[in-house]
Amino acid sequence: MKAIFMGTPQFAIASLEALYESKFDIKLVITQPDRPKGRGKKLQSPPVKEKAIELNLDVFQPESIKDKKAIDIIRDINPDIIVVVAFGQILPKEVLEIPRFGCINVHASLLPRYRGAAPINFAIINGEKKSGITTMFMDEGLDTGDMILKDEVEILETDTFLDLHDKLSSLGKKTLSKTLNLIIEEKAPREKQNNEKSSYAPIMKKSLGLIDWSKSSREIVNLVRGTYPWPSAFTYYNNLVMKVLRAEYDEEASLTVPGTILRVDNEGIKVAAGEGTVIIKEIQMPGKKQMMVSEYIKGNKIKEHMVLKNE
Repeated sequence: MKAIFMGTPQFAIASLEALYESKFDIKLVITQPDRPKGRGKKLQSPPVKEKAIELNLDVFQPESIKDKKAIDIIRDINPDIIVVVAFGQILPKEVLEIPRFGCINVHASLLPRYRGAAPINFAIINGEKKSGITTMFMDEGLDTGDMILKDEVEILETDTFLDLHDKLSSLGKKTLSKTLNLIIEEKAPREKQNNEKSSYAPIMKKSLGLIDWSKSSREIVNLVRGTYPWPSAFTYYNNLVMKVLRAEYDEEASLTVPGTILRVDNEGIKVAAGEGTVIIKEIQMPGKKQMMVSEYIKGNKIKEHMVLKNE
């Protein structure tokens, strides 16, 4: 049975492995084009392309999956199934209708919650206690197709985006493997999504990381965790952008203006929030490396009683 895999980032690699280890024969891996990265703007391949080459699989990198050439290539292969994981482009109806088993998506949330591009980030930012993987039959909507399987994972209070990303990537491999077996046996369930319970996780923007100190300390720390390592939470100290990379919350009440630096020591920078306080553990100042506050203050001054700004 013939398969095509579509995916782009590191998250999709475990699912590519699941398809590779299944009874399907991967005829083509479709991923995004190489893009310039870093200061030198050197072309960099997507992680899925690098893995596909390692597995000796053919790779196709169209600018748009809607192009006639791309659709014709897929049609010529005539796959029994297409597996899509964080591909980064919306599939047109012409592609969705090609495989006899359909197009199967591995999504990093418990649908219908957190449809969209950044479900891992927003699950943490919004303080969710659990997340998971949902496999589904794709339709023309954005993560609106009939669900097949769901598997849950706990979100720990210390989990950053990277931590949850890795948990869900591994879980995605297991959930996809079970899903593929059910599809082969023609026993895959179909459960319609309840649109009234849906929520949306849009593409991450740098501006999302701006800390509003009037919020509770728990909400602020959730933002720090959910935006690490990119775009990262940030605030303004003495008109300089201070990236806040690690932080802890304390529900101890503070009667001072939110954003006020209460104390600076080896424990961190203690800041008043709308409710409780935040202890900033790791920062990055302009032109400097990211470092623990305990290291930063050995050669730099952070003044107490100054107010961190939202703008």
